[in-house]
Amino acid sequence: MFLLDAIDQTIRKLKTQTANILTLLNLSLGGFAIISVMNNQLNLSLLLIFLAALADRFDGMVARKFNIESELGKQLDSMCDIISFGVAPALLIYHGILVEFGAPGAAFTILYIACGALRLARFNISENNGYFTGVPITVAGCIATLSFLAYPDVTPVFFAFLMIILSILMISPLRLKKM
Repeated sequence: MFLLDAIDQTIRKLKTQTANILTLLNLSLGGFAIISVMNNQLNLSLLLIFLAALADRFDGMVARKFNIESELGKQLDSMCDIISFGVAPALLIYHGILVEFGAPGAAFTILYIACGALRLARFNISENNGYFTGVPITVAGCIATLSFLAYPDVTPVFFAFLMIILSILMISPLRLKKM
């Protein structure tokens, strides 16, 4: 009996942490994507960001399915998202393309990260009303990352404007229905 109770408690604890484990997987993949950029492995970074997006998608689904949504999970998800969909895509675009613009390229990169952080902070203090205000950072990060596939067929100026547009969209009052 004692062994069965211990196993049952362990399974319940694992189940309650499944979403957080997926969230930390998102963070890990984003961290590895940043390291890949630093090692000039830009295509690997691109792949890792998309894998982080999958982990991010599933952490919310698991939390809702097991009814384990929590304030801690919400905060942890946002902190991981700024790494995986803020810093990692921004560094990918900067290192691969915007670096040739010098200080303005760096400024566009920082602007994107700052707007992503603001977007996440605003999300964390807002009520869940079935809508996102501003484009979610996950979407912006995936668009930025996906756009990298168009390089060198697209001019670097396009990427500068894309980062500015994505930055503005994240902090805009645009309302998008949650899916």
